[in-house]
Amino acid sequence: MTNEIRVLIVDDDFRVSGIHRDLVAARPGFSALPPVRDAASARIAIRDMRPDLLLLDVYLPDGDGIEIGREAGIDRFVLSAADDVATIRRALTSGALHYLVKPFDPRALQDRLDRYARFRNLLSSGSATQETIDRAVSVLHGAAAVTPPRAGTQQIILDALAAGEASSVEIAERVGVSRATAQRHLAELAARGAVDVTLQYGSAGRPEHRYRLS
Repeated sequence: MTNEIRVLIVDDDFRVSGIHRDLVAARPGFSALPPVRDAASARIAIRDMRPDLLLLDVYLPDGDGIEIGREAGIDRFVLSAADDVATIRRALTSGALHYLVKPFDPRALQDRLDRYARFRNLLSSGSATQETIDRAVSVLHGAAAVTPPRAGTQQIILDALAAGEASSVEIAERVGVSRATAQRHLAELAARGAVDVTLQYGSAGRPEHRYRLS
């Protein structure tokens, strides 16, 4: 991704919001906005700072975090101590992408942030094939990834290259596959003449293979 994902944390406990802010800031490709502690401040921050992702507590001093997310219509995770099924269902049916019950292992949030970044890469712009949609949903929720037919994977890679020249690492991020898988398919596409390969030399180390549509 060329732009960082801007994350707004809404939690009335400043210690908890500080921990979550630090976790977000430590993830590559993410930027943590200053946390807010109530519904009124959240509405102002959403309007003025235009976050890409919200991390919402349910119980706020002056409102309900689930409703804040619904009003905003922004991608969101709900992070709450509430573990009753009614609240969990309400959050998920309102559009929350994930629900984490506090307290949780920091790695749980880190994992979901990383999955969300890959999800955004897969559904970044334009149209998408059914294989891309299925893979994006699988990546987001941590299910076993749907493995499309070999030709389907290569078509997804070709679609990703339509956005511009890229390395195998960049293609892996765009498509949501491992680097090894991306390299294998890129090598086959290059052998067929579907993509062109060039070498880019940096200041040190090995030259990097760059791929573009033929």
